[in-house]
Amino acid sequence: MATVSVKTARPGRWSELVLMLFAVSLGIGGYALTIFNRGGDLPQNFIFHIVALILVAVLATLIVRWLAPYADPVILPVAVALNSLGLAMIYRIDQSYIAKGGSSLRLVIGARQLIWTALGLSVMLAILYFLPSHRRLRSTPMLWMLLSLLLLISPIIPGLGKRINGARIWVGLGPFHFQPAELVKVTLAIAFAAYLVAYRDRLVLGGKKIFGLRLPRAKDLGPLLLIWIMSLGVLVLQRDLGTSLLFFGLFVSMLYVATDRISWIVLGMSMFAVGAVAAKSLFAHVQYRFDVWLHTFDPEIYSRRYGGSWQLAQAQFGMAFGGLFGTGWGKGYPQEVYAANSDMILASLSEELGLTGLFAILVLYLILVERGFRAAVSIRDGFGKLLATGLAFSIALQLFVVGGGIFRIIPLTGLTAPFMAAGGSSLVSSWILVALLLRVSDAARRPASDPSTALETVKEGSLGESADS
Repeated sequence: MATVSVKTARPGRWSELVLMLFAVSLGIGGYALTIFNRGGDLPQNFIFHIVALILVAVLATLIVRWLAPYADPVILPVAVALNSLGLAMIYRIDQSYIAKGGSSLRLVIGARQLIWTALGLSVMLAILYFLPSHRRLRSTPMLWMLLSLLLLISPIIPGLGKRINGARIWVGLGPFHFQPAELVKVTLAIAFAAYLVAYRDRLVLGGKKIFGLRLPRAKDLGPLLLIWIMSLGVLVLQRDLGTSLLFFGLFVSMLYVATDRISWIVLGMSMFAVGAVAAKSLFAHVQYRFDVWLHTFDPEIYSRRYGGSWQLAQAQFGMAFGGLFGTGWGKGYPQEVYAANSDMILASLSEELGLTGLFAILVLYLILVERGFRAAVSIRDGFGKLLATGLAFSIALQLFVVGGGIFRIIPLTGLTAPFMAAGGSSLVSSWILVALLLRVSDAARRPASDPSTALETVKEGSLGESADS
């Protein structure tokens, strides 16, 4: 019998490449404008830098197309665009530190961030190579939960955890420091997705109806109470309001998606509000956060030695100075704000790119989140739906927590903007998140006629579930 080969189109190859080149050009443009505006000349070896970055972009695109041929062609370029803009701003702030005679540590932040970017891209490609199907992650939910708990408590282990700027969220291994919480948001998303797929039917069943809301049964509240206690533990022991909100919000949002019960959202928000108010009353460091948020320009709070509002107030002044269109790359004073290249990088970008540039950056984040949700809607298995939803929502919630603190919508937290802020922990975990989104979107967009689809179904048959699970 003759064998008939079926050719399936893989859309998005050229569009992804064009978008990737545009994404790289954003970082190159910021880098060039910084040098030109500060010195009047283009950078040395500028053509070499352009060619090298374009080659890296093309190579990354080709490798992703080989490892995940049907993956969404927009996810990778948007992530690269955000990363490129962050690199340009970090380099720009480094130049100001050099001009002021800053410490040697500050002078190498841009170079270190470039190395972390290369490492993050390498980890992303390694995950795509060694993880041919996202369904393989579902087989060990307890392992992922245990790993998450170990990472979460590691900063409070004596001799291992480090307290920096009042928050005990760091782990030190010799000269290296990293934030385990950045990786936990990925491992918890995997653990939550596996758990909710397995126990969805139990959680859907409702209990008594109060004020028009059907509340969950008492015996089904165990997981919610456990995550609530864990998030409050992060808030109290590690003094990290942002991470606490991120973890709890991630679980409640995925719980709502799995059950379609609005009562879980109401109950979850109420529980976190009660915990936050109690922590505000009992712990001074939480009270300081609220004081800075509500009374930023109060002279007494502004000049307070510990827990003062100087950092947030300076960021507000810088954003006001930038106005609608910004001062231009290299023409502002973002270095006057503490942690301008990490916690406050959105304020730094807003000062030099203006409100218009900030909105453009927020739109890039919005596109990335939307593509994650699109993969969740398109995927055929319940685990993939919940995993993509959790990963996309973690980006959205982290951006809200970071931006909300800088723009005084909520109290300021210690989280950083994904892909943009200086710091290896955040950057590498963000690229891990992108790798998983690419893998899920590849499975969602792969046509049934592709031979690898049938092979995957056979290999993962014991882990698969129907589309309505």
